[in-house]
Amino acid sequence: MEIGIGLIAIGAGLAVGIAAVGTAIAQARIGAAGMGTLAERPELLGAIILLVAIPETMVVLGFVTAAMIILLLGGG
Repeated sequence: MEIGIGLIAIGAGLAVGIAAVGTAIAQARIGAAGMGTLAERPELLGAIILLVAIPETMVVLGFVTAAMIILLLGGG
């Protein structure tokens, strides 16, 4: 049973970690493009902030998946 709990923990960590890496890559590209856009059209600030915030939902979904893995597979 010890190895099972360890594998559950690894799966939960990967669910959050991979989602966070994907979000970081997306936000880096969106942020760079957003700064270029803001230099030319400052009135688009609200849209740029929204576009930077949207990828964060991937991390939230990764966290929910990790919680489901832990709770449904008996790790907690």
